Amino acid sequence: MGRLIYLKNVVTLELDPEKCVGCGVCLEVCPHPVFRIDNGLAAIENRDACMECGACALNCPTEALSVSSGVGCAAAVINSALGRESSSCCCVIESEPKQGILSTADFQELKLPESS
Repeated sequence: MGRLIYLKNVVTLELDPEKCVGCGVCLEVCPHPVFRIDNGLAAIENRDACMECGACALNCPTEALSVSSGVGCAAAVINSALGRESSSCCCVIESEPKQGILSTADFQELKLPESS
């Protein structure tokens, strides 16, 4: 299987090499080939393979990694699916949704049934 790429250049993943101690936890918890160890320290090898799950940042003992979980590809895919013009990682709220497309107001009116 080839490399997984979600969307190019939208990932919020950042690595502070000054804080990294090279423990390799990021390689262990990341579900994709995003990281590598280079000269005893973690390095980002394939930023676009990051799905922004946040496992690396949550498990890094020195807080060398930061990521806004779910901001990049998830928002862009949702915007695209909703027929919005922008496929970037920023949320774009249209004033008038396209016919047949749910708006955020539609979701606010939806209520899940209470479980018994």
